[in-house]
Amino acid sequence: MTSSTLRSHTCGELNKKDTKKEIKLCGWVNSRRDHGGIIFIDLRDRYGFTQIVLDPKKLAEADKLRREWCIQITGLVRERPKGMENKNIITGEIEVEVKKLNILNESEVPPFEIDDRMEASEELRLKYRYLDLRRPVMQERLLVRHKAAQVVRQYLSSQSFMEIETPMFVKTTPGGARVFKVPSRTHTGKFYSLPESPQMYKQILMVAGCDRYFQLARCLRDEDLRVDRQPEFTQIDIEMSFIDREDIYNIIEGLLKDIFKKVLNVEIKIPFLRLSYQDTMSRYGSDKPDLRFELELKDVSSIMKNSEFGIFKNILEKKGVIYCLNAKGCGKFSRTEIEELIELGKTHHLPGLAWIKVEDKKLESSIVKYLPEKVQKELIKAVNAKENDLLLFAADEFEKAVNALGQVRLHIGKKLNLMNQKEYKFCWVTDFPLFEWNEEVNNWQAKHHIFTMPLEEDMKYLETDPSEVKGKLYDIVLNGVEIGGGSIRIHKKEIQARTLQVTGLNYEEAEKKFDFLLNAFKFSAPPHGGIAIGFDRLCALLCGINDIREVIAFPKNKAAENPMDGSPQDWTPEFLKELNLKLDVVKKN
Repeated sequence: MTSSTLRSHTCGELNKKDTKKEIKLCGWVNSRRDHGGIIFIDLRDRYGFTQIVLDPKKLAEADKLRREWCIQITGLVRERPKGMENKNIITGEIEVEVKKLNILNESEVPPFEIDDRMEASEELRLKYRYLDLRRPVMQERLLVRHKAAQVVRQYLSSQSFMEIETPMFVKTTPGGARVFKVPSRTHTGKFYSLPESPQMYKQILMVAGCDRYFQLARCLRDEDLRVDRQPEFTQIDIEMSFIDREDIYNIIEGLLKDIFKKVLNVEIKIPFLRLSYQDTMSRYGSDKPDLRFELELKDVSSIMKNSEFGIFKNILEKKGVIYCLNAKGCGKFSRTEIEELIELGKTHHLPGLAWIKVEDKKLESSIVKYLPEKVQKELIKAVNAKENDLLLFAADEFEKAVNALGQVRLHIGKKLNLMNQKEYKFCWVTDFPLFEWNEEVNNWQAKHHIFTMPLEEDMKYLETDPSEVKGKLYDIVLNGVEIGGGSIRIHKKEIQARTLQVTGLNYEEAEKKFDFLLNAFKFSAPPHGGIAIGFDRLCALLCGINDIREVIAFPKNKAAENPMDGSPQDWTPEFLKELNLKLDVVKKN
């Protein structure tokens, strides 16, 4: 019960046990029905709906009531007439006979219906977000977010973590995402950056002896937006000392198990499956695999080297690969549907896809004539081809081939409804390459960040072949969505110097760029590591949706604007004068 001076109950709690009680309710008029002079209203607050009954002969103002008016009523709880119950809601067996009506506020006609069944356009919803948030589905999503945040705090506190806030005005450091900059009024010509993450500060907290830190951290990135990206977002930020990867896995698995149990009452099994980066790319064509369905890629390079198909032979001679996806039961796809798959492959940088159908116990396709009988038999066995299967082939460099085929796999999974929407499949993806080659600058760069610890067994390749070096990196993936990632950090100067050298930096140069962190490391940094989980993404998945804007109270639109408050706004002469700035707008072509 949520009682106050103005109300004794909420609109979501009364039932038959409350019959004959005099109660007070407050809320908004959700709907109004006039039945023979008696007015029925569904009164709504964030807790639910209660049907109230008003007699205009006794309550003169009842006739005035319209949708979204805010009212207070005093009345008697009574059972609904037989056959008029609504078993879909808690209050569905009762109604309230109104004895006293107090109109708290009138409302203009809303620009859209406050109704889950009738969704307005995105721009309208964001412009009138305060009305959009009145909808029960949005209230429920905010409640899920609240509950998840409380579980995070309770669970991590029980594991001896301290919640510590890090600064919002920081120094810009190299690498990572583009950051927002804030000019300083007190230091003319200087600026602060807004943090893209608390990475440096949480590592410094480890040097400070705060061996278990967490924060529901606000992060800000000046990036192009997507459904899973906003300029400001929240992450569950964690760092631990005196640990290795297993400790991170255990803490995060326990945390996620607790969240799903307490928020959704769903039991998830731990430990989660662990896949290396190489393994998940080879099997699923993605480093964030959706494991809710079983279609897997197969490397058929060794089989196809004996084929007479020119394109395949060409690719293999250039040290490329040939991968096959057996799309089970898709042999009945029309030529148009197959062309759609081919076009999808092309959008992911493949020249095309070859295909073969299994019909009448034979392989059927224009390329079959180039496959000797022995190759056909080996292929059928390798991919377990059966009647009505569709075999799809990607031939190219490893990453291009598997990535494109992985996207085709996902497309087929969605087209055939192979994903169980009520299933939650987690996995860890580990052992990512530590470095990647940057064609633009013609040099190696860190794939994650430069403070990531290499695997012990790969240290020997740092100077001879950086492509072979894997890092103590890990991502946590749920239903094909990466919800978090992190690494074990380098804490020793000699290892840091060697990894920096790979990227063309020496330790002294790095000290100038990352001065305050590397200076702190001179004072005996402990072994440490951490992870950041995208809290908005996690909450969206808990709600069964993908768009993180649906679980953020006041998100930006695709242009990074807020239609409700009109931000970003123009600079005025007064602002510029206060900051000692001049504005020189460069027009984009």
